[in-house]
Amino acid sequence: MKHTGKKKHIAASSAPPRKSIWRPIILLVVVISLMVLARVFNLGGRLGELREWILSLGALGPLVYILIYIAAVVLAIPGSVITIMAGVLFGSVLGIAVVSLGSTVGASFAFLISRHVAREAVAQKFDNNEKFHRLDQLTEEHGAIIVAIARLVPLFPFNLLNYGFGLTTLPFWTYAFWSWTCMLPGTVLLVVGTDAVASTIQQGRIPWVLIVIFILTIAIITVLVRQARKKLRTKEENPKNE
Repeated sequence: MKHTGKKKHIAASSAPPRKSIWRPIILLVVVISLMVLARVFNLGGRLGELREWILSLGALGPLVYILIYIAAVVLAIPGSVITIMAGVLFGSVLGIAVVSLGSTVGASFAFLISRHVAREAVAQKFDNNEKFHRLDQLTEEHGAIIVAIARLVPLFPFNLLNYGFGLTTLPFWTYAFWSWTCMLPGTVLLVVGTDAVASTIQQGRIPWVLIVIFILTIAIITVLVRQARKKLRTKEENPKNE
């Protein structure tokens, strides 16, 4: 799927850099606010009950969660809430594993559906989207690096991007690998952050190790996003250079 026309910069590449500085701060404030509200409304007991129910399923608990996540991605249901729940239900290590597996498999299914099953319908969805046309062109010219950039910089909603990449000439395994790799930092951020909040509520103490990991992940993502924006600008300004 190749398009020609007047060259336009993707909005993410021209966004003021100052905005990215405030995002981690806002996220941290939101997490702290959730901790306070959760304590006020006594959510600890409810979270504990839900966690016990999932754990009562034994080995089926994580499997059921993964299947739900895959279905949500394929149906283009926002996965943020489901990701956050993983930190409460499974803790950081298992939570990251099940979210990473569910999101990657779901994104891969959406890609294959777009490419082999519902190509025409998806193509019509993006037909008048100039931003996607530019992304399509960049993907054809530069391949995997554009998948990495698109996963780090929010060019499109996650679920739409999965179907959009299915219309490009990108090899499936290249898409799957780079999607998994570059979605992982965001997964760690949400799951560890939620686990830290849940642990504080349920145990009545601050899990400093999780807090440190959470802050370090914010710093890593901030650096990666800045580098991705810079790389994207370079790709747009020098489309012939690899």
